[in-house]
Amino acid sequence: MALFKGYKSNPEGRMSLKQHLIELRNRLIKAALGLVLGAIAGWFFYDPLFAAISEPLVRLAKERHFDAGVNFAGVATAFDLRVQAAFFLGTIISSPIWIYQIWAFVTPGLSARERRFTFGYMLAAVPLFLAGAYCGWLVMPNIVYALTCFTPEGGTNFIQANDYITFIMQLVLFMGIAFLVPVVLVGVNMAGVLRGKTMFKSWRITVLAVTIVSAMAAPGNDAFTMFLLAGPLLVLYFGAMSLCVLLDRRRDKRAEKRAQETEDTADSATPLTDLDSI
Repeated sequence: MALFKGYKSNPEGRMSLKQHLIELRNRLIKAALGLVLGAIAGWFFYDPLFAAISEPLVRLAKERHFDAGVNFAGVATAFDLRVQAAFFLGTIISSPIWIYQIWAFVTPGLSARERRFTFGYMLAAVPLFLAGAYCGWLVMPNIVYALTCFTPEGGTNFIQANDYITFIMQLVLFMGIAFLVPVVLVGVNMAGVLRGKTMFKSWRITVLAVTIVSAMAAPGNDAFTMFLLAGPLLVLYFGAMSLCVLLDRRRDKRAEKRAQETEDTADSATPLTDLDSI
């Protein structure tokens, strides 16, 4: 029963190491349960998923007049891929559950005031992850075209089903996580782990990483698609870092105010009535 039993209210956001480990275990178990339930639902959507994934390859083969197909090399390959696809869909279906578990693990380190952002976090994180996954799905045909367009006319391109489908699933999930990271950065900042100024110090690395990821998602000469991907990602990352700086300033002002109040209290004399009660 300890799995579903939360800790008592903790206004100061302090937990022992043992409590942190127990909390991490509980959150991982809950996220895993959500993933399994999502995978059970995803099992029944394998056929339309496989048809949608195979469509760009089939269409390109017709346009360029070469034979192409997804090859199932082993006896159990089709079953293995169905299980992988089920967990892939389960990750997307259960995203509200495991995204919330990430936030719930961070919140014990937050003050009661900062925990009020939970609704806003979920309102931003889940749509951003789904939007990123959808962007990965949209650019998937471009990648298939770029990687298979070198097949000579009249040739045959047999693609290993495991490699092909795994590549596309990783692309979609990677883009979803890329859109989710800015929200996670804000959560980490609110927990006091990383300050906004520290994030801004590595802004050049951020721009370079986003550009490389966008170029990988839109290969070839399609620079327009690359900028369409890079633009929103950069806006999200710099927006998140700017918000972290504002949150740092608010926390610094509150800390300075509390320190000043403590200093004023220490300088004032204790009333005689209070001394008599000691």
